[in-house]
Amino acid sequence: MDSLFPLYSLFGFIVLHMLMYAINVYAWRRYRVNYPFIFGFKQGTELGYSEVFLISTVLATLALSIVLMNLDMQMDRHTKDFQTLTEWLPLMLVIFVVLVLVCPFNIAYRSNRYFLLVCLFHCVCAPFYKVLLADFFLADQLTSQVEALRSIKYYSCYYVGGGFISICKNSNLFKIFNFIIPSIPYALRVFQLGLCVACLRRLFEEKNLVEGYNALKYFSTIVALAIRTAYKLDNSMTWFILALVSSVISAVVSTYWDIVMDWGLFQKDSKNRFLRDKLLVPQQSVYFVAIGLNILLRFAWLQTVFNYKPGFLHMQAMITIFAFLEIIRRGIWNFFGLENEHLNNVGKYRAFKSVPLPFNYDEDDGNKDE
Repeated sequence: MDSLFPLYSLFGFIVLHMLMYAINVYAWRRYRVNYPFIFGFKQGTELGYSEVFLISTVLATLALSIVLMNLDMQMDRHTKDFQTLTEWLPLMLVIFVVLVLVCPFNIAYRSNRYFLLVCLFHCVCAPFYKVLLADFFLADQLTSQVEALRSIKYYSCYYVGGGFISICKNSNLFKIFNFIIPSIPYALRVFQLGLCVACLRRLFEEKNLVEGYNALKYFSTIVALAIRTAYKLDNSMTWFILALVSSVISAVVSTYWDIVMDWGLFQKDSKNRFLRDKLLVPQQSVYFVAIGLNILLRFAWLQTVFNYKPGFLHMQAMITIFAFLEIIRRGIWNFFGLENEHLNNVGKYRAFKSVPLPFNYDEDDGNKDE
């Protein structure tokens, strides 16, 4: 749990996120959300839910196979020493996945891999590029992969520090690294910092005050992160109160933005009470369940402030469970966020539900249908 689990949990986070995206694609297609148009995919290149499920299954199978190999080869029965090849298995798997992602050959969905890499580059360089919806969407996904990015710390410690348990974990360098890396997961919030700059850029260029409020939302998250990091360095009551208050404020603001701005719900004078006029899902109860789950899961990560440690769970297992919950929350957010974007596109005539046929039904005067 202290050595192998933090290394291989990275692939669990990625696979779960891909499975949630596959479910999103299925739901978008079922309720006719025009996600290829919204994301800007070239016609016919978007992945269906079966293709996404296939990729996630292959990755899960590969990762599980490496884990079983690692456990089987972990220790020499005679010398009781760890084998060198065994120690390199997790890193070899990471390198393999990265090489497949950047492979220039026309295999393994090259157009989609290229699209992902371009969006990722735009997220990092948001101040210098016009930020499109696909870039915003990807950055939002990354903000829910905090623990996946924390794996940078574990891999660096395991392979550079000389061993996760015996040497690296107790070193001063690891303790410093332990507080630098959380700014990378929230450099997922640097992806959100990139979004802040992008929001402010759109605020001045497009005179859109909503983007300014959006920037304030991300700023509140960054402040909460900084205070929580300071609280981990100094476990005093003052820092605990500041961390709790800032985290609650950030969670409340983010929850409000999710439901009201991103999902477009709680519209005034809506014919569907507490929702919006146009709904793609006919069962209104689905929206209320999604609202409740979003609120519950938004506040679930507050356990990091209270440092709650149940006796029946290993700390690494508890961290992973809460990371999985955040990924599930993001999957729920994805569907309703894109549904709202689709309806806004149709309402503002930026897209069409159907393409008109190239002939006139009313050619025969006197036989006009209603």
